[in-house]
Order: sequence, then C-alpha cells, then structure tokens
Amino acid sequence: MPTRTTPWPSGTPCWIDLGTPDSDAARSFYAAVLDWTYRDTGPDSGGYLFCLKDGHEAAGLGPQQDPADPPRWTTYFATDDADATAARVTEAGGTVLAPPMDVGPAGRMAIVADPQGSPFGLWQAGTTTGVQVVNEPGALAWNEAAVDDPAAAQEFYTAVFGFAWEEIPDAGGYSTFATGDRPLGGLGGVVEGLPRGWSNAFSVADTDEAVRAVETGGGKVLMPAEDTPYGRVAVVTDPWGAAFTVMQEPAG
Repeated sequence: MPTRTTPWPSGTPCWIDLGTPDSDAARSFYAAVLDWTYRDTGPDSGGYLFCLKDGHEAAGLGPQQDPADPPRWTTYFATDDADATAARVTEAGGTVLAPPMDVGPAGRMAIVADPQGSPFGLWQAGTTTGVQVVNEPGALAWNEAAVDDPAAAQEFYTAVFGFAWEEIPDAGGYSTFATGDRPLGGLGGVVEGLPRGWSNAFSVADTDEAVRAVETGGGKVLMPAEDTPYGRVAVVTDPWGAAFTVMQEPAG
C-alpha cells in the first residue's frame, strides 16, 4: 500500500472530514462500511478523530460545529498559504465561513464557500499533511462538485487555484480539473436526487458489499450500484444524511 507523509501540492484535494451529530454511532457505521479504526487527536480536539485504514490517516470525523448545518463530508484543498488563498476566494466572489486559524502544530485551516454556496476547506500543512493513503479500499479515491452553473464555477476555481479543465466526452458537460498532468477531481451540473456541492468517493473492494453494509447500518442508497468506465459506483448516505460515493475499480 503506497502511503504519503509529505504535504500535497497546492490545489490538490488533500483531506476530508465528516461533521456528524452522533460521532460514536458514526464510528461504528464507517468501520463496518470502510473497515476503519480510529485515533483520538488529543484532549483539546473537541472529539475530533482520525479515521485510519491499516493504521494510515484516511479522513477525519467529529461533532458538527454548527448543529444548524446538515451533516456532511467536507473536501479540503491543499495550499501553501491559507490566508492568501482565502483572500482569493473573496476576490473571486466566494465567502469565508471560518477565517484562517491555526490548529495547533497540525496546520492552518479555513472553511470557505464558492459563489454558488458550496462549502469547502483549505489546509496548510503542519504536522498533519493530509490523507496518507489514497486509491486503496477504505481510502479517498475522488472528489467532485455538482453545481447549478458549471461554467461560472470553473472560472471561480481557476481564479482561486489556477486549475486547468478538460471536458469529458459524452459526460453531460462534466469536466476534470488539474494543476499538472493528472486530474485531481471533477465538476459538473446538478443531478436530481444526488448531492449538491462537493462530495467524495471512497475506494472499496466490492461496491455491492459496501452498499449492503450501508443499508444494514441504517444508511440510504441515492444511486444504486452501476458499472461505469471508471468502475462499479454507488452513491449513498450515512444514517444522518451525509452523502458519499463508493467505487470499485474496474476488473482487470
């Protein structure tokens, strides 16, 4: 299993975390679906946990900071300077929801939203560099946004992160973004019945088994498992409504 312990390049989706109204029950749910274990981040962390896959940091989980917000997974983008990136968000028409702040020695973070209201995070690495494992069962595999105006969203994210875009043929206007040669994620229009804003996909060994674990644990299926050119994919929610995707790599 390849792992990473150095900071991710700026503009890369580098971390994800879940805000949930029931952290204890969420631990059990995601352990069953993604085979996670957990590590406390310290007595002053407010109950925030690292989600571990085979001992490597794969995500974060903790209580909702604002009970009025819906439970959700948040995508964080790597940055070398959280303050400068937050300023670019504002200049490009976005909103700073939580201004840049230090998280002890772990790093510096901010929560912002694009002009269409999709929240996301910024992470300037300290001792916590981001996810340590990707593209393995139980780990982050992809991040994407569903928005009402994809063209306007592309302009915003290009202004903030310098993304280049490539439209995928026959994909309904869906495009991938990159800062180098490799796609980092995707953006497209809203699909009825599926989540708006930023969402993340986890790699799993067997999508159908993962869906069964979701349903057994009290979650819901928004899009049943289907085969795609990128693998077998399903969109689900946990019991509190936080949506995510599970995807199994194509055979062969």
